[in-house]
Amino acid sequence: MTYTRPTNYKTRQSQHVLDYMASLGDRHVTVSQIARHFIDKGAAIGQTTIYRQLEKLVSLGRIRKYTHGEGGGACYQYVAGIACVEHFHLKCEDCGELIHLDCELLDEIERHLLAEHEFQINALKTVFYGKCGICRQKELNT
Repeated sequence: MTYTRPTNYKTRQSQHVLDYMASLGDRHVTVSQIARHFIDKGAAIGQTTIYRQLEKLVSLGRIRKYTHGEGGGACYQYVAGIACVEHFHLKCEDCGELIHLDCELLDEIERHLLAEHEFQINALKTVFYGKCGICRQKELNT
């Protein structure tokens, strides 16, 4: 007889990861950023455990996972109470910040592509790459 742990089974580590993600609000973080947080706090939670806990939380709908292109890393966001469904994202190639973008012009492009080209964009997976204002300013000042 094989024992299968229920999917809603909670460990202390899972709760720590969820609590940390919830504390970030709508910010996106990578596994390495999460691991750094726990190292700084003196908590012994390895990256493999963090990956495993995040995937479990993704499957439960508590965390959203964003992947960026082939071979690109993933980042994660706590989703309770956050409407992150129908908008695009900007990804800074310097600092890695993932920014929510609500833009009427892009909404119009999305409607145009559907009406004129019969192509529906998945806004949740559409990410524009470039440099955020802070990184551009740093570059100008150097």
